[in-house]
Amino acid sequence: MNKYIEVMKVYFKVQFIWRADVLFSVFFSVTRIIFAYLLWNAIFAGESMINGFSLNSMMSYYIIQSFLSQMDMSKKISTEISMSVRQGTFTKYLILPINTEGYFISMMLGKIPSYLVWDILSAMVWVLVFRIDFVFITNLSAIIGALCLIVLGFLFMIQLNFLLGILVFKYEEISTFLLIKDNVVLLVTGGIIPLALFPEWILNIMKMLPFYYITYLPSMIFIGQSCVNEIITGLIVMIFWCGMMQISIIKYWKNNVKMYDGVGI
Repeated sequence: MNKYIEVMKVYFKVQFIWRADVLFSVFFSVTRIIFAYLLWNAIFAGESMINGFSLNSMMSYYIIQSFLSQMDMSKKISTEISMSVRQGTFTKYLILPINTEGYFISMMLGKIPSYLVWDILSAMVWVLVFRIDFVFITNLSAIIGALCLIVLGFLFMIQLNFLLGILVFKYEEISTFLLIKDNVVLLVTGGIIPLALFPEWILNIMKMLPFYYITYLPSMIFIGQSCVNEIITGLIVMIFWCGMMQISIIKYWKNNVKMYDGVGI
């Protein structure tokens, strides 16, 4: 366990060296909130409620959803693995005396705190700038349940991106897979529009998949727009999908890591 903690410490310190990366990441998150404000302010013109949302609750949703999305930096895992395998430098991960997947999980955990501070500050600034009456629940059990969903959601995304990254053992180019994943995930996690605005039959399908519970449901719970009873269902679904993803990683790693010969292209 100490080895993983040391990895977390190293990447925590690295974030203070590459401060520009953090600031640009926060900037793009804020830009998305601005676009959402301009769009929904125009849509709500003359309307007090749309499908159960007020303008304040809608903007509260976007701020929380954007905040949670910003915390998920796991897509860098697939890019890092792909590049290191293609360049023949992936060996540096294989010779470490720790599990490779565990290394990348620790890496993400080490990066999150620095982003967390800046994202909280930017969210507070935009609440004041737009004079939003920020909506947030006070039910402690619901907050804890939503936080558990967030942890499982981040774990699933790390697993997904790790699996996509090691596809490069078998496929020379995986950029198409990553492009499709990024765009699909943005939609199905409620990053573009709240999933509550989708038809009911689409929602029923999404509730069987993990993406519904990663950032969308926690955001809805935090603003009081979702039934707390969904937390139990969400935890069960996420535990199932995290387990299935881990089985897939173990099988694929075992069958394909031998294809890596440590030579770049």
